[in-house]
Amino acid sequence: MLENRMLCLTTRSLTGAQRAVTWRQGRFIRDCRCFFTSVPECRFVPKTRKMGPPSSPSSSFSSHYRCFTVSSSQWSSASSPTADQKTPSYSYVIIGAGSAGCVLANRLTEDAQESALLLEAGPKDRWLGSLRLSWKIHMPAALIYNLCDDKYNWFYHTLPQANMDNRVMYWPRGRVWGGSSSLNAMVYIRGHAEDYNRWQREGADGWDYEHCLPYFRKAQCHELGENRYRGGSGPLQVSRGKTNHPLHKAFIEAGRQAGYPFTDDMNGYQQEGVGWMDMTIYKGKRWSTASAYLRPALGRPNLKAEVRCLTTKILFDGNRAVGVEYIQNGQKKKVFAEKEVIVSGGAINSPQLLMLSGIGNADDLKQLGIPVIQHLPGVGNNLQDHLELYVQQQCTQPITLYKAQKPFHMVKIGLEWLTMFTGYGATAHMESGGFIRSRPKVAHPDIQFHFLPSQVIDHGRVTPKIEAYQVHVGPMRSTSTGWLKLKSTNPLDHPIIQPNYLTTDIDVWEFRQCVKLSREIFAQKAFDPFRGPEALPGPQVQSDADIDAFVRQKADTAYHPSCTCKMGSPSDPMAVVDSNARVLGLEKLRVIDASIMPSIVSGNLNAPTIMMAEKTADIIRGRPALVDSGVPVYQPPTLDTQR
Repeated sequence: MLENRMLCLTTRSLTGAQRAVTWRQGRFIRDCRCFFTSVPECRFVPKTRKMGPPSSPSSSFSSHYRCFTVSSSQWSSASSPTADQKTPSYSYVIIGAGSAGCVLANRLTEDAQESALLLEAGPKDRWLGSLRLSWKIHMPAALIYNLCDDKYNWFYHTLPQANMDNRVMYWPRGRVWGGSSSLNAMVYIRGHAEDYNRWQREGADGWDYEHCLPYFRKAQCHELGENRYRGGSGPLQVSRGKTNHPLHKAFIEAGRQAGYPFTDDMNGYQQEGVGWMDMTIYKGKRWSTASAYLRPALGRPNLKAEVRCLTTKILFDGNRAVGVEYIQNGQKKKVFAEKEVIVSGGAINSPQLLMLSGIGNADDLKQLGIPVIQHLPGVGNNLQDHLELYVQQQCTQPITLYKAQKPFHMVKIGLEWLTMFTGYGATAHMESGGFIRSRPKVAHPDIQFHFLPSQVIDHGRVTPKIEAYQVHVGPMRSTSTGWLKLKSTNPLDHPIIQPNYLTTDIDVWEFRQCVKLSREIFAQKAFDPFRGPEALPGPQVQSDADIDAFVRQKADTAYHPSCTCKMGSPSDPMAVVDSNARVLGLEKLRVIDASIMPSIVSGNLNAPTIMMAEKTADIIRGRPALVDSGVPVYQPPTLDTQR
C-alpha cells in the first residue's frame, strides 16, 4: 500500500477504452489504461499517448506503481448485488481466458450437459466488440505494440534486481482474450522430452514425456502434416516461416559451420541443433488460444464468456470451493460453481488470487489480516523465468527490417496485411533459431537462440538506429528462483515480484557462454557477405568481467514466468497442487496454467501450457490418459564434448 495518497485520473477515449494517469508526490508517473468503468474518486483529464520511459539501470520500483493501486476502501466501495438478485451457477467457473483458460472452456463444454463461465479481466481481442479483429493483436508483426502498451497488458514490474545493476524489470503479461498467447512472439516450442521426465521425478506423477506428447499432438494442426511427434487435426494451427530471408538462411548455415547439427523439427525427435522454428500463425494471422479454442466454442449454449471481470476472491464452504467473487462495471458480483472452480490466471495472477482467498503461507496472510483457508507456503514461491540478451551485428547490406520500421513502409506493410494477410506483416520474423549445450556432460540443450533480421532495443520501445541483425540468447534452466507476495489485501494492487535473477555462479557463467557462443556463430563464413561491426555488446567487451558487466546491464526477461503454484507430491512442502492440478487440502479447486509447472521447461511456455490444459481437461472429464510408450528421443553421440 502506498504511503502517500494516489489520485487515479481517468477519461474515455472515442473508442470507449479508458485511460488513466497515476500521480504521486506531486508528479505524474506514467499513463495507463484502467479496465474498470467506475473507479471511485477519479477526475477526468485529456488522453495521452505517451508510453512511458524505457527501462534503465536507474529505474526505481516506485516509478512503476500503476493506476490499479488504490486504497482498499476504494475498491471495496464497489456496489454489491442486491438481495433479490439470484446468484447464477455453472458446472465450472474458469478464471482467466489465457493460454490455458480458453482450452478448458472449449474442452469442458464439449459435454453438452456441463456448463462453464469463463471470466477474463481484460477485453475481447476485437474492435469495439464487433466481429472485426484488432490488428494490434492479430497482425503478427505488430506484437511490439502490445508489449509496449497496457491496453491488453498487465504491465507488471519487479523489485530492483541486486545482481542486474539494481534495475527494475518490466514484465508484460496478457490481459485480453487469449492472454499472453495474444501478446507473445508466436514461437511454438515444446521444450525437451527430458523436461517432462524431470517433472515426473519432481513429483508430478503421470507428466513424463510419454504422457505429455499425445496432448501436444492433440492440440496441434501442423501445416507440414501429422507424424508421431506432430498433430494434424487439432485446433492450434502451427506453421513455418514464409519470408525465405537470406539472413535466416545465413544463421542456420553459420550454426552448422560452427559444428552444430541441423534439426528439421525442434519439437520432434531432435531438439538439439539449428533450424526453422514453428509459429502459431495461420493464414497470415496470429493464432492465439482465443482464435483456436475460444471463438469456435462461443456459439455453444453451455458456455458464457465474460470480459472486464476482475476476480477478487474464491468463495469457500469449509474447505470446499463453491464459487468466486468478481468486479465488473464497478459492481461486485458472485457466481457459484457446482463442480469446480478452475484458476487459470497465469504465473502472477493465479498465486495472487489464491493468497487473496486465504491460500498461501499462513504467516504472510495473517500479517495482512487475511483469514487462512489453507496453509500452503509454496504459493508464490519457486518463481522461475528465462532471462535473455541480444547479441547484435551491423549488416552491410540493406536487407534487415530497418526500413520496414519507417512510417511510410509501415503503412504499406499494414495495408497489404489488412487487405490480403500477406507480406512482412504476416510474420513475427523469428523464423530460425536453435538449441545447444553450454558445455560437455550436459545431457540436453540448455541454451536457446531466436534469430531476428532486425535490431530490438528495450522491448521495442526504442526505434532501431542502424541496419542490424541479432540473436536472442539465454540459458534455459536457471538455478536462480524467486517469489511473489501480496502488496496488500487490495486485489487491484499488483503483487510484489522478486525473480532473484543471476543469484548463482552457474547462471552467471552460462550467460557468459551465451555471449561467447553467439559471437562464434556470427563469425562463421555464412555471415561474411553481411557482417559489419558488432553493435552489442561491442568490440570493447572481451574479458569475462566485461561480459558479466554487460549481462548485468542488458539481460532482460524472455517473458516466461512460471512455477509459482508448483505441482508435486503432497509430501513436498512447496507443492501447491497434486498431479491432477487439485489444490492440496481443498476440494473442488484446481489451478491450471504455467504456474503449476514443477520447474521451467527448456523453451517457450505457450505450447506447454496449452498441452497442460488439454491433459487436465481429460483428467477433469474422467477420460483415460493418452500415452505414447517408447517414443524415441535423440541422444547426442557423446557428452564428452560441447557439440
